[in-house]
Amino acid sequence: MPNSDDPPSQPSLAAGADNPRASHPTNRVATAKPGVNPGGANSAMSTEALVAATVRAVANINLQDYSHSPIHSAILQRDYSALRRIIASVPRPPVPGSIKTEEQSLAAEVQADVARRVLDRRDVPQKESPLCLAVRLGDRAAVELLVQAGADVSLQNGGGWTAIQEAVCTRDEAIAAAILRHSGVQVWARYMRRLPALAAILTRMRDFYMEVTWSFESSVIPFVSRIAPSDTYRIWKRGPRLRADMTLAGFDGFRVKRKPQSLIFMGAPSPDGKLKAGTLLVLKHERKEAFDALESAGSIPTDAELKAEVQSLFLTNVYKAGIDVSQAELSQVLSWRGLPKVETVAGHRAALYEMQHVHFMFRSRRVPGAMTDEEFLGEGAGK
Repeated sequence: MPNSDDPPSQPSLAAGADNPRASHPTNRVATAKPGVNPGGANSAMSTEALVAATVRAVANINLQDYSHSPIHSAILQRDYSALRRIIASVPRPPVPGSIKTEEQSLAAEVQADVARRVLDRRDVPQKESPLCLAVRLGDRAAVELLVQAGADVSLQNGGGWTAIQEAVCTRDEAIAAAILRHSGVQVWARYMRRLPALAAILTRMRDFYMEVTWSFESSVIPFVSRIAPSDTYRIWKRGPRLRADMTLAGFDGFRVKRKPQSLIFMGAPSPDGKLKAGTLLVLKHERKEAFDALESAGSIPTDAELKAEVQSLFLTNVYKAGIDVSQAELSQVLSWRGLPKVETVAGHRAALYEMQHVHFMFRSRRVPGAMTDEEFLGEGAGK
């Protein structure tokens, strides 16, 4: 962890236009006691400014393009004192579990929006959040300050990549570990902050049962529906609780794995008090097992766990799956006679709709030293 306002030590740089004094050295020899900086604070800041200017030049960044954003400017100039002042000016997130009512949840969300407008602003070139910019510059101290303050680690830059993906692509283990160390805690805090409002909304909604069937079809690739994944989700809502049944369990290479399983969300404690609000139960019907998927959520991983997770990320390229619904069309299914088609769902007659023109995208990005896409897919297909 960096100490107070002192930036981390940086390697010395050669003289140049950004450091005219370096090209005119004097013959004086300064002596100092151990632990004392003979140049004082001004010397340290000039070195840091030189490093920042050099990094910006290498990254082809124009400081004026970021002048309207104080937090981006502070990162670009490695002005850690200014960065700390900006962070201190935003509301601090509440302690997870301290929000009990819907009113408190909504008020906390308003405060979170205020903090997001500062910590997560992206009105800059490449739509980079302050965290993504700090990762691109390799500024570990700024990354640590931002993630501790609650900067959203899930935000994407203009290229569609998150801060952790950018860190993995540059194989910066320290930055990747800093992001992962706080990402779980951040997600858990956000979940607990919104839980009371979500439970209240579910309680006010009418109870329902619904089925959602999805599959892949193509007019170009024959029989794609037989090899592509598909499933039918059966969803029940009772009070502040939800249950979803499904069969798609994952993939073994290119083969779809199917096992009956259920997810149960507890928006309120169970009547016997054994399950607390916010529990997400996973039921494995074949094994007759049940566990809370969020049991260890919010805990900070150990250094050994972080190192193992980071190293696992370096083994393969970075992959990104996306869905584009900007051109999607929802239309009612008609029978061969041109009449609306209906099906019986849980004893009720329901209209049948289909969604078309939904595009799925899959991208990969090279990680130095990782397996190639061919090696990764070949290994998966051989299992």
